[in-house]
Amino acid sequence: MLLKNNFYLIQIVFLIAVLHARFCNARYSNILKRAQLVHSSSEGSITDIAGILVGQSSKSERATGCTVILCNTTCVGGVDVRGSAPGTRETDLLDPINRVDIVNAIVLTGGSVFGLDAVSGVVRYLVEKNIGFQTSHRRVPIVPAAVLYDLNVGDDPFVVPDANLGYSACMSASNSRVHEGNVGAGSGASIGKLFGNEYAMKGGIGSTSITVRDSVTNSTITVGALVAVNAVGDIYKDGILLAGARTSDGKHLRNTVETLLSINSSTFDNFPTGTATTLACVVTDAKLTKAQAKKISQMAHDGFARAINPVHTMSDGDVVFTLATGLFSISDVNLIGIMAAYVVERAIVRAVEQATSLPGFPSVNDLNSKGQHLSFNIILSALLFLFSNRLLKC
Repeated sequence: MLLKNNFYLIQIVFLIAVLHARFCNARYSNILKRAQLVHSSSEGSITDIAGILVGQSSKSERATGCTVILCNTTCVGGVDVRGSAPGTRETDLLDPINRVDIVNAIVLTGGSVFGLDAVSGVVRYLVEKNIGFQTSHRRVPIVPAAVLYDLNVGDDPFVVPDANLGYSACMSASNSRVHEGNVGAGSGASIGKLFGNEYAMKGGIGSTSITVRDSVTNSTITVGALVAVNAVGDIYKDGILLAGARTSDGKHLRNTVETLLSINSSTFDNFPTGTATTLACVVTDAKLTKAQAKKISQMAHDGFARAINPVHTMSDGDVVFTLATGLFSISDVNLIGIMAAYVVERAIVRAVEQATSLPGFPSVNDLNSKGQHLSFNIILSALLFLFSNRLLKC
């Protein structure tokens, strides 16, 4: 009877998951009637946009690092900061009312505010290449940046990204597919931390892209995203809890939101402010103004909300940058914004799925393998129990 009930339960869960997945996919099946999907797969990357290079470097002494998005072409930039504990550089410059609209690089880095030193190395690299905003005396590289807090991972919080690491990331930059998981700014990233680091899991770097064809102009638009996932909240895939805070035995997922609602009190009061943050960079080959790039960043945050819960908390410093290369004259903000939210959501999921475990921070793959092993043991025990009962009756 136990096996029969479990079988029916599995069938019901499977049916719900299939229906939910179809519903979620339907959200994007009509990405505006004028747009026809050309390419979207987990193999996409932010470097699918021509002129975009990505380099990453990690510290060997501790799990921390930086990720650099280099503009090998003219890029208009925008940003939207939603978290309440951000650590940034030159984000005010990207305000549409301000002077400079061309960006030379974006830096996402671990190490909290100390990691901003990595930007100096990126600036040095760009100076050597004679890249930057031309002033009356010399070129000044424009490098907006944002940090995430990973000082809780490893034994030595004084090991942080520095100028040499930023320079090294630039030297390794290429247009090949972005390495994901425990690399660059995702090296020490973690998720599901509200109930303590001892119940958290491993985050990381993820990237994906989507291409659609505009039926009016017959041109294609590509939007890619790179995300460093280091959230307070849990991670969801197509609305289903994938990873995050674990139960006290460390073997199952707790569900942060349900736990908070059931205990009817705020655990956030005891959670250190600013010890989490998810950072993203969205890139498109469409032509955008500075104000439009900012709007795309705002819409891209919808991808955060679909994949992370809770998100944009007082303990997060969530930031989304947007770069537009202007290769194509299309500037449909609604379409590009929808695409941006889509790729950001998928990149967040990939960051967690591609991550590997660190001491005290299991990956989703390790947790799932333990769960499968546990389920196998339960089924085996049930079979033995039923078999022994039948023997006793014989």
